[in-house]
Amino acid sequence: MIPTTEHAEQSVVATLAPVMVAVLCGFVIIGVALPVLPLHVSNDLGFGPLVVGLVAGAQFGASLFSRVWAGSYSDRAGAKRAVLAGLIAAAAAGMLYLLSLAFVTLPTLSVAILLIGRAVLGGAESFIITGGVAWGLGLVDRPHAGKVIAWVGTAMFAAMALGGPVGSILYSSSGFFAIALVTTMLPLMVLAYLVRMPAVPPHPHGEHASFKTILRAVWLPGFGAALASIGYCAILAFSSLFYTEMHWQPVWMAFTAFGVALMAARMSAGHLPDRFGGARVAFVFVIVQACGLLLIWIARTSLLASAGAALAGFGYSLVYPGLGVEAVSGISPKNRGMAMGIYTAFLDLAMAVGSPGLGWVGGHAGLRAVFLTGAVIVACTAGIAIKLWPKHRPVA
Repeated sequence: MIPTTEHAEQSVVATLAPVMVAVLCGFVIIGVALPVLPLHVSNDLGFGPLVVGLVAGAQFGASLFSRVWAGSYSDRAGAKRAVLAGLIAAAAAGMLYLLSLAFVTLPTLSVAILLIGRAVLGGAESFIITGGVAWGLGLVDRPHAGKVIAWVGTAMFAAMALGGPVGSILYSSSGFFAIALVTTMLPLMVLAYLVRMPAVPPHPHGEHASFKTILRAVWLPGFGAALASIGYCAILAFSSLFYTEMHWQPVWMAFTAFGVALMAARMSAGHLPDRFGGARVAFVFVIVQACGLLLIWIARTSLLASAGAALAGFGYSLVYPGLGVEAVSGISPKNRGMAMGIYTAFLDLAMAVGSPGLGWVGGHAGLRAVFLTGAVIVACTAGIAIKLWPKHRPVA
């Protein structure tokens, strides 16, 4: 006889499967483009680093500015509908990619269309991940909120890890056309799969809490998650440069170690925030994350640096879902989409500010100092987690 807890675990996994498929799809199409966009804009269209940066950054800027809209739409129209809208927008972004290829002989027009496509994809990502988390929270019981946030996030990281190599292979074999085609077709295939899946009822009527009220309830865990995400910025943006400077191979090992450890931790320990409390789990795991970054800082071999990256990934794994549990703990179901949109926007802001900030540190004090700075900032999250233990935040 299978224990009741195991039955419950399997039930939660089965219930969340459609949501995880949607998130996996949304981030695979983001991941396939990331390594090849600079090549396409530079080699195929002939533009320099500034335009490459604009095209790459358009998605993330659009994601940041569409988070709250995505959350509000999810609450009022339904989380499932928000995910479906995100998938349709992602397919539209793919069509804009295809359209841009029709004008490669007019590079300025081609890159302008591509820029619009990237912005549309950024909005699509907001709707998919914000609606996906809200959908998952509505499908399972409230005590499983930590699992929802952890496992949906795991699908996101898995997709990013899968998308990079797949995108490189597609681009090498068929050029940017293959990337555009995948971006168009994959969301439509997932859309057909999700149409018949159960939805959670929207809350179109009745009083919804104001943006200011929800921000007041969510800002502290959101700020803590943003600080912890600076460590993710350090590894994502600077680990390969650090490995190159130290003549260590392969240069992608730190990011891979970080991602593998993060996914393993979330799959094996994603239940801990629900069981012991989000703030307490975030406190313990953020200390582990900071120690991992310090290990990279002192490392004199690639093995030790990679071990530090794995430790940092293991620690970061439950900081976001742990603080996410605190963010939604006092939020009524009709406002959860907005709450998760605002909470996730703090991470967008951290990525937007953290990478150039750490770059300034690296330029003045060397790349090794990036990881020390990241560790110090990450450790500040522990103080926020302690402050969140006695919850006196307003309920929205």
